Amino acid sequence: MTIGRRTLAEAYPVLGLRIVAGPIELAGMDDGTLIALADLAAEGIHGDDEMPFQQPWTRTPAERFHLHYLQHHWGVRSRFAPGAWDLDLAVRYEGELAGTQGVSTRDFLATRTGETGSWLGRRFQGRGIGTLMRQALCAFLFDHLDFEQITSSAFDDNPASNQVSQKVGYRLNGVQRVPRNETWVSSNEYLLTPDALVRGPQLTVTGAEPVRKLIGLE
Repeated sequence: MTIGRRTLAEAYPVLGLRIVAGPIELAGMDDGTLIALADLAAEGIHGDDEMPFQQPWTRTPAERFHLHYLQHHWGVRSRFAPGAWDLDLAVRYEGELAGTQGVSTRDFLATRTGETGSWLGRRFQGRGIGTLMRQALCAFLFDHLDFEQITSSAFDDNPASNQVSQKVGYRLNGVQRVPRNETWVSSNEYLLTPDALVRGPQLTVTGAEPVRKLIGLE
């Protein structure tokens, strides 16, 4: 059997995905983008007395921070399969690398749902970028990947993340106790359906069809 040659984006179509919505671009992350994102994250995402993530990856010691970041995303690539996948995309605002926006799902072909997650470098926060990038991803998931609902969560003491979910149209879907720093904190659980999505700028999408095939939709 002759298989033939492939480019990286042909072998792993996430690398060829590009979503443009006004000043926002979401795109697959090659290794050069990953190391640039690690640099951006190392500049700071939150204050020293804050922790918006359930997994406190931003507290990785400096000497291992970049390697840890790369290894996480290399692992995401290696595990990508129709039964379980994470779609992590680099966010650029007016052409400048600003953070990441992604979705994680298991048994998607049955559930048609997934959980969004994101981060922004501190110098990009407070400018409405978090709302725009979530709107862009959710519109893409509903319109191009056949999602029927999308979930998200945010600690009660993370008002910015809670506000983004509310602005995009998610509705509160319960509150959970989750562990953090050897104690517990309230996590607000949100649910979004296509009819409730507050849309942002119109999308221009390239590379969606190969991703659909990769996750088993074709």
